[in-house]
Amino acid sequence: MSKAEAWLGYLPSYYHDVREIKAIARAEGAELDKLAQELEDQVDQYYPETATWALSRFEQDLNIPVNLSKPIEQRRSVIISKMRGSGKVSASMLKNVAQAYERGSIEVSVQPAEYKVTIHFRDTLGIPPNLSDLKSAIEEIKPAHMAVDYALRYLTIAEVEGMTFEEISATTQDRLLGGGA
Repeated sequence: MSKAEAWLGYLPSYYHDVREIKAIARAEGAELDKLAQELEDQVDQYYPETATWALSRFEQDLNIPVNLSKPIEQRRSVIISKMRGSGKVSASMLKNVAQAYERGSIEVSVQPAEYKVTIHFRDTLGIPPNLSDLKSAIEEIKPAHMAVDYALRYLTIAEVEGMTFEEISATTQDRLLGGGA
C-alpha cells in the first residue's frame, strides 16, 4: 500500500471520491514515500554492512585510511574485519577477520611449533580481489612472532580436463596457477 492510500485511509470515506482530496493525498503520499526512503537510508548508515556514504566515518573512527577510489564492498570488508579483529588472537578470530574479506569458505590452521598460521581459501579460485587489505588486517592483529601463509586455490589439471570448451573459454587466466598473477 502506498503512503497516499494509507493517508486516504485515515480520512472519512466520503472524502475518498473527492478529486481535490485525492490530489492532496498523492502529493502528500509522494513526500511521505521520500521521507520513508530517507529514514531507511539514515538507518542503513549505522551498520557497516549497509552503509554507503557514511563508510568514511567508520574508517576515520577505526583509523583506516579513507580511499574513495576503492569499491564500497572492499571498504566495508576492511571496516568489518577491523571491528572483528579486537581481543585475544585465536584461529577463530583470524578466520572471522578473513571471512569479512572473502565470501567463500576459509579455513585457518595454526602450527604453533612452527610459529605459523595458514589461511586456506577453499572456494575462491585465483587471487582474491581484496587480498592486500586482508594481509594488512591480519598483519595488524597477529602476534609479531607468527608468520602467515596464504594458500590460494587454482583449477587443477583434472578439473580443467573435465571442462567443456565453452567452460574453458569462459575461464579467466587468473584462475589457473601462474596465469595472470
